[in-house]
Amino acid sequence: MREQAPLLNGPDAAAIERLAWDALRRIPAPFARYLSDIVMVVEEFADDETLAHFGMTDPYQLTGLYRGLPIGEKSSFDVAPNPDEIHLYRQPLIAEWQQTRVDFEKLITHVVVHEVGHHFGLSDDDMHALEDAAG
Repeated sequence: MREQAPLLNGPDAAAIERLAWDALRRIPAPFARYLSDIVMVVEEFADDETLAHFGMTDPYQLTGLYRGLPIGEKSSFDVAPNPDEIHLYRQPLIAEWQQTRVDFEKLITHVVVHEVGHHFGLSDDDMHALEDAAG
């Protein structure tokens, strides 16, 4: 078990979730119609198992995560698939915000669009174009 990281002050989970939903609503068509079933989850940090999966030891390394099958891998034959989820990690987001001084809403939009990009299997360049459109 990792040592407890110090907690930072900043927007609470409810505020982050509101910003994340706002960012998701700004995603343009044709992407938007495939995002209605996304579940948004805001947690303080990623759990140890998730960090270990990505080879991370610092809980501040991960600000967001998409969990689910990318659109291109889904099938109508899937039996009761788990819902697609976007996880946002509050403490790492606050730390990045405090370190970079970027606008917090823009940071949340950046992370949400990046995770949506994973949902669609997009390249980094495509994610940047989508972020510009959702900005």
